[in-house]
Amino acid sequence: MKIKASCILCLIVLAGLFVFCGCKKRIQTEEKEITPIIVGFSQIGSESAWRTCNTQSMKEAAAVEDIQLVYANAEQKQENQIKAIRSFIVYQVDVIVFVPIVQDGWDNVLREAKEAGIPVLVIDRSIRTSDESLYAGYLGSDHTEEGRKAARFLQRKFSRVQRPLNILEIRGTDGSSAADGRYEGFREIINKDSRFKIIHSESGDFLRSRGKEIVERILSVNGKLQIDGQPIDIIFSHNDSMTLGFLDVLEEHRIRSGKDVTIVSVDAEQEAINALKEKKINCVVECNPKLGPQTMNLVKTVYNKYEIPRVTSVDETVFTEYDNLSAITPRGY
Repeated sequence: MKIKASCILCLIVLAGLFVFCGCKKRIQTEEKEITPIIVGFSQIGSESAWRTCNTQSMKEAAAVEDIQLVYANAEQKQENQIKAIRSFIVYQVDVIVFVPIVQDGWDNVLREAKEAGIPVLVIDRSIRTSDESLYAGYLGSDHTEEGRKAARFLQRKFSRVQRPLNILEIRGTDGSSAADGRYEGFREIINKDSRFKIIHSESGDFLRSRGKEIVERILSVNGKLQIDGQPIDIIFSHNDSMTLGFLDVLEEHRIRSGKDVTIVSVDAEQEAINALKEKKINCVVECNPKLGPQTMNLVKTVYNKYEIPRVTSVDETVFTEYDNLSAITPRGY
């Protein structure tokens, strides 16, 4: 009888363990469904088709991974981004992701995030900081290399030309890693070739309206596409939005873009690729906006307390007038 009783007791304990394990598993599953990873995402704005695609890529990738994305549009103002990041800290999100409008001025708010135990990912544009441990890592383009690629195309195109070649540079937002990198990379190559001379460089803030305004003013003041009597042979524009802004202006003045003046642009928006196919642009250096899937993979990694590389690059290419343009796949932005 004692043996039977002890056997019955064992069965009861085992049954209880099975029930406990089953309940525990079910609770964990329910908790996962109720509390997904929450990401605070601060975007700089919606100034271009490129930026809109970048935001959409983030939203779509978060949805695929069942990650809750708390989105904030900074409308091109750093102070709005800092406020957004501080609100993410108060909200106690799991991970913060942001596209910095400029490189400097982030240390204080990133230190606050670190003290709150919230990892931060920097994407698209890089930052300068006194302490790299304040953020987990960077995902995005090598903007300096983009500038080099633009200059290398010009060297190729004008390899048999010996006369002086004057360049108008329309920069992006000063202080941003994208503009600063393209500025530096372009000069790193072009300054080694005495034929090329940058006769004017001006910021267009990556805005279509500013690209149009700059070229309109030059034509209005000089009567021709020239500055102080020097003809402009090449326009290097830091992004497609500014390029697309001035293409119509050139056409209105019967200046054949791509022929009378060589156009080199950065981003690879679909509208710019179309202009390349129409021979209105000579070269487009790609800057890939579709960072969402890679970003969400990094989010899951840092959320689970694993380290990520300091820099994660994206695949990009260069489209030129020498390519088989009919083979270029739609860019989707």
